[in-house]
Order: sequence, then structure tokens, then C-alpha cells
Amino acid sequence: MPLTNNVIIKLNEITTMVEDKSKLSEPEVDEIKSIFKELVKSGERYDVDEIEFWFKNEGSWQTREPIIRIANLSNYVQDKHQQTAHLRIMSDDDCSCGH
Repeated sequence: MPLTNNVIIKLNEITTMVEDKSKLSEPEVDEIKSIFKELVKSGERYDVDEIEFWFKNEGSWQTREPIIRIANLSNYVQDKHQQTAHLRIMSDDDCSCGH
């Protein structure tokens, strides 16, 4: 699945925000998580491999480790959102409480 314009805009925000492209600071990691949370809460979906590919080709990222970390963060946030959304749906629909 190709990345949407909204996702690409957020990836550009991450690129602009991160000062040292060879390593991520903890505040940057927290902000990256927030960016991905905002995306998934707004209904955006993305392919983690496409995110990794985008950062590799963006040009300013020369070190592989932060790219992999960002891709892993995007995967973690998306998976966590899907799991909690699934649990909310199940708790609403699958009530076996006898009502």
C-alpha cells in the first residue's frame, strides 16, 4: 500500500524534527510515537516497509539504526492501536453477560 500524502507530511515532520540523524533522543522517540498515534487515530494506515523505504530514500538519513527504530515505532503504534480497537469492538459486541 503506497503511503498517503498525510503520512508523507508526517514523515517530513519527523525528518525536520530530528536534529542528529545518526541517533534518536528519548524526547524525539516520544514525539515520533505521538506523530504515529495521531495518524492512526485519524484513520490513516501505512505499510511499515514503505516507511522504512521512504526514510532510506529521503536523503538526509545516512545511518540505518534510526531508520529501523522509526519503522519499529510505527509498527508498534499501529499494532497497538489495532489491538485496542479490536478489544473495544469485542467488548461492545460480544457481551456474554446475559443481557
